[in-house]
Amino acid sequence: MPKGLSQLAVPIGVVMIVVMMVIPVPTIVLDMLIAANITIALIVVMVSMNVKRPLEFSSFPALLLVLTLFRLALNISATRLVLLDGFAGKVIEAFGHFVVGGSLIVGIVIFTILVIIQFIVITKGAERVAEVGARFTLDAMPGKQMAIDADLNAGLIDEAEARKRRHEVTAEADFYGSMDGGSKFVKGDAIAAIIITVINLLGGFAVGVMQKGMPAGEAIQTYSLLSIGDGLVSQIPALLLSVATGLMVARASGEGDMGSSVVGQLGAQKRALQVGGGAALALVLIPGLPKLPFLIIGGLVLFLAQRIPSAPVEKEEESQAVAAGPAPDSPESLMGEIRVDPLELALAPDLIDLVDAAGGDLLDRVRSLRRKIALETGIIMPPVHTRDDLDLPLSTYVVRINGVEVARGQAPPGTVLAIGDGLESLPGRAGLEPVFGLEGKWVPAELRHQAELTGATVVDRASVIITHLSEMVRANASRLLGREDVRALVEAVRRSHPVVVEELTPSLLSLGQIQTVLQSLLDEGVSIRDLVRIFEALSLAGKTTSDPDTLHEAVRNALGPAIAARHAVPESGLPVLTLDPRLEHSLLESLRPTDQGVQLIIDTARAEAVIGKATQLVEAAEQQGIAPVLVCSPQLRLPLRRMLKFAAPRLPLLSYTEIAECPFRVETLGVVTDAEALAA
Repeated sequence: MPKGLSQLAVPIGVVMIVVMMVIPVPTIVLDMLIAANITIALIVVMVSMNVKRPLEFSSFPALLLVLTLFRLALNISATRLVLLDGFAGKVIEAFGHFVVGGSLIVGIVIFTILVIIQFIVITKGAERVAEVGARFTLDAMPGKQMAIDADLNAGLIDEAEARKRRHEVTAEADFYGSMDGGSKFVKGDAIAAIIITVINLLGGFAVGVMQKGMPAGEAIQTYSLLSIGDGLVSQIPALLLSVATGLMVARASGEGDMGSSVVGQLGAQKRALQVGGGAALALVLIPGLPKLPFLIIGGLVLFLAQRIPSAPVEKEEESQAVAAGPAPDSPESLMGEIRVDPLELALAPDLIDLVDAAGGDLLDRVRSLRRKIALETGIIMPPVHTRDDLDLPLSTYVVRINGVEVARGQAPPGTVLAIGDGLESLPGRAGLEPVFGLEGKWVPAELRHQAELTGATVVDRASVIITHLSEMVRANASRLLGREDVRALVEAVRRSHPVVVEELTPSLLSLGQIQTVLQSLLDEGVSIRDLVRIFEALSLAGKTTSDPDTLHEAVRNALGPAIAARHAVPESGLPVLTLDPRLEHSLLESLRPTDQGVQLIIDTARAEAVIGKATQLVEAAEQQGIAPVLVCSPQLRLPLRRMLKFAAPRLPLLSYTEIAECPFRVETLGVVTDAEALAA
């Protein structure tokens, strides 16, 4: 059918159905429409049996409404003709006389049985199945969406496949929701059939006796048979549509149509067919029962059972093992269960809306974060396994790295985080910005504008989680860089700069040694994007030493301008803190080699004095909005970093060599000293 005509067919059909309810229809047209109604109902049943999945007939709920309206319009047209002319076409007359043998009692009984079958058996069951299917489909929707996004993040599917699966999940939820309402059409139609038939019986008797002066017996015989015929003509397609509704909502997912599935599944049970055929033959032994029907049926079933080939036991067991998958205690199954995800984001049950495709964008932000982290640090952030965790308190999320919890925060549903002063007038509960520790308040989302008017910074829940996650990834970047990741980075450089890689590994350094250097750079917040320059520096230093500290410093010296530029402000230059010369000289004399590298061996009082002074200067600079760096001699930089990294983790340490080629002006903010050095 041409596309334009198919688009107009349904609207025109609905308009004609409404017209039928108002304008009388000739009997010949009514006969054709009744035949079309029965035929369409048969086609719908056949389609519902042959579709492989319910979504292949997703238009069924809307079609059910249109066909129900069509059948009611036919009832109205038939009733008009019966009451006005005492004749409603050959089809209704045939059902009233031939189908029920011209007997009013038989017609009423058959009609009543059909109504009971449709209303009590099929319609009630279909309605219940549709209701349960809709509820469970909607409840399972967030979990299915998370599974799709987890497969996408893990690289098992691409974006197009993920988009297709999300659409299928949404369409499935819409379909079962529509079927839940569509089943009410069938129930209402069954009730309407009873009421319409009763009205036709009473109306026909009244018209025959009062208007046409017919004897009561003749009026009942004439109009009642026509009313019963009209009811049967309407009830048969209604019953077919009820069956189609039950088939659609009761079907499970499968790979074939219903007929193939039923025959294939029954045919696969050879032993069951043999027992059933034997039982039918055994009934012949009961006195009084007719023997021929049971002999024929039992013999036919046994014949069919013998025609089914028997599968070898070994193949059957093998197929069952393949279908069931690995045993719970098999090595493959246990390996899958004990595998630890490199990066995991666990959400409390009430935070699932953040990953819901209907309105949550958390997973999209996670994907954007992977690109951002790659550009900032040079590592490929592993896929984030996002899942719900029933053990978490409500409104709580947890970030785990290699199975170990590294961060935990709150994100109450229906709220936003307002950070600032003057929030006392707004309702909500106190909150804390997880990265910088700023005090705030979780206020209802509808009060976002009022919070902004107070001058507060308002952050939505997804932004809070993403910011926290990104900070944890940066802080633990070295733990996320595995050996396989290093190999992938090396292969990427090999494709563009093969000579650099061939000179470095495996002749000079192994992948493990390269991994150690890259991890130490990430620990200090140095990006490893410039792998070519890093590998060149390692090649030069690796010819004379394999000491990790020496290799680390050699790479930093090669990346010096880039490291310094990262901490500089173009307008004001590079803000630095320096060591008092006497203190620096004293610290150089305190360097001692250990198994963990070169360390500063000084007394606790001096260490606390140096740490306290450095922390004081850093806090003073940060209050002015300045993030300074501490500069010292190259030999002292790494040992001093080890001493300060826990007390002042946000204070970067650079050597004089690294800032020598800094393209920005160097501005000294303060000098770190200690009392003992000044006294000397």
